[in-house]
Amino acid sequence: MKKINTLSVDLGDRSYPIFIGEGLLASSELLAPHIHGDQLFIVTNEVIAPLYLDHLVKKLSLRHTVETLILPDGEIYKNLEVLNTLFDALLSKKFNRSSTLIALGGGVVGDMTGFAAACYLRGVNFIQIPTSLLAQVDSSVGGKTAVNHNLGKNMIGAFYQPECVMVDISLLETLPDREFRAGLAEVIKYGLIADVEFFCWIEKNIEQLLVRDSNALCTAIEKSCSNKAKIVSRDECENDIRAILNLGHTFGHAIETFFSYKSWLHGEAISVGMTMAAKLSSELGLIELADYVRIKELLARCDLPVSKPDEMTAETFLELMSVDKKVIDGNLRLVLLESIGKALVTSNIERDILIKVLQ
Repeated sequence: MKKINTLSVDLGDRSYPIFIGEGLLASSELLAPHIHGDQLFIVTNEVIAPLYLDHLVKKLSLRHTVETLILPDGEIYKNLEVLNTLFDALLSKKFNRSSTLIALGGGVVGDMTGFAAACYLRGVNFIQIPTSLLAQVDSSVGGKTAVNHNLGKNMIGAFYQPECVMVDISLLETLPDREFRAGLAEVIKYGLIADVEFFCWIEKNIEQLLVRDSNALCTAIEKSCSNKAKIVSRDECENDIRAILNLGHTFGHAIETFFSYKSWLHGEAISVGMTMAAKLSSELGLIELADYVRIKELLARCDLPVSKPDEMTAETFLELMSVDKKVIDGNLRLVLLESIGKALVTSNIERDILIKVLQ
């Protein structure tokens, strides 16, 4: 096993490590201090299971009683009905409060497993082993867990932190190219909201990232996780600064909801959402037009979409955006940019300018 980089999400007595490296799945010793009790419940999906599940079970069953559940793959299955199958399995196998759940998969598996852990017996331990780039740099860190509703994405959930996050970069070797590129949208987001030097680094190294150079990937993942860990440590439950992590997400979630979580990947929708947020920031005079163009061009270099779907009108966007976690007392709050590397949350948006961008 190669070098392991370890970051920390500092939350007092609930702090936890993020392990980043290659070949980590082979090291059950890395997880051992973070597994509580004898019962282990591994949740994965039908794509990941044939690739990595048997290997993980074989390692962990030497010391623990291991049960598994294989979910269908896709954002469309991230709902209460499928979540209930987790509870059925946990109850039928008589899992107790000292058990540990392990999420082996992308963002959907991680979100659902974390939410199940938060609810089952009013809270049991869980561990994140993310297998997609998007999950490795974003959704596995920070304790946001949720399922979708037909009227809105991630509207039913809880803040619930894992015991640890194990990011094995080797798992990205089997990730389809479209999903890999979608994950790059979240990587770019961290440069936009909090780290201009990182954004510049991405611009210079995007070709290495696109061919999955291991050194470039390690840097991108570590920088992304480090930026998120700092923000989460300051504002765990999104009462303040953590909201900037949602750059482009209000627009992007509207796209995902409109298409019933079927045809757009999360990162693709967020790419369009960040483009729209940057355009709105430019129209409001917060950033220069040249910065908007620079952001749009970087996303386009990743072969990510940067234009809204033709099927969606401004009115459609507004209706769907009104069902958003950042709406307070009927006021729509959006994450915009003051500059590349600095974000802000505001509800002071002229409707005419917003409509112009939505069109």
